[in-house]
Amino acid sequence: MTNNEEQYQRWEQNLKNVELPLWSELPKFDLYMDQVTVFVNGILGQIGMSPVTPAMINNYVKNKAIIAPVKKKYQTMQIADIIMISLLKPAFSLETIRHAIDQVTANMYPQQAYDNFVKRLSFSFKNIDNISNHAIKEDDLNEKLMQVAVNVVIDRVQSEKLLEIIQKPLPKVE
Repeated sequence: MTNNEEQYQRWEQNLKNVELPLWSELPKFDLYMDQVTVFVNGILGQIGMSPVTPAMINNYVKNKAIIAPVKKKYQTMQIADIIMISLLKPAFSLETIRHAIDQVTANMYPQQAYDNFVKRLSFSFKNIDNISNHAIKEDDLNEKLMQVAVNVVIDRVQSEKLLEIIQKPLPKVE
């Protein structure tokens, strides 16, 4: 086994141990921007994703992807939305993400939808080396949409890690 293969297997093993917070584990009190970024980046860092910045969150508010904070404080619903957007943004536009969240939450409570997505994503992380976890068998279109979104996140983080491991330094052009 090559060093690259060993490195990837270690990364897969670490991903299997990631614990994403369920709704009940999100902060129950309002957070200021710096607290939100620390909390969300703690989650994203476990997965190896780029951190979210205050400018990004302000952009989410400006584009109505999340509700504006009340007196500069973010509530549980906004934090859940920021987590979802952060996970999905590399693959989808803000408009598409907001539309998908609205679509799914039209048929179930936001807490239930968030927990369903997080559980699916955590399951996929734990089974990342099992290709069959990408099978989409749901009959309900909202469930299918959620599973496809989970698959996108899994495929993206997996492909980024593989690229990081196997990429060779490019020669300098002078």
